[in-house]
Amino acid sequence: MKFRRQKIDDVQINLTPLIDVVFLLLIFFMVSTTFNQSTELTIDLPTATSDAPASDRDKTVELVITADGQYVINGQTLINEKVATLVQGLREVTQGDNTRPLIITADAQSSYEMVLRVYDAAAKLGISKLAHTAQKEPNP
Repeated sequence: MKFRRQKIDDVQINLTPLIDVVFLLLIFFMVSTTFNQSTELTIDLPTATSDAPASDRDKTVELVITADGQYVINGQTLINEKVATLVQGLREVTQGDNTRPLIITADAQSSYEMVLRVYDAAAKLGISKLAHTAQKEPNP
């Protein structure tokens, strides 16, 4: 009896589906990954001591923003709320001394835009020492 020899096929692994799956996983992870860009702002907080000299109070410029949207610089009300008027008023009070600290007191009913105008005016004059005041809420 004569048996036929079976043909031996070459065993090969087809890598095309495996590569497709790997690329699909790569695309999935690239799309689903979120890229957070976090920025940090370093702030040097001031420290207070009880031995502060009283002469420093004379050098400060106090700017008050009222509830009806008016600026008051060291007790003098400005004629309008424009940035140019605010710059001129701060220039006259500081007399060109940019090292004098600017203390901002804003009413709770005033808009935040008013405070930003003060920042803009201070930046135009080169004033870098800014401070805000706050009033403690009364206990009910």
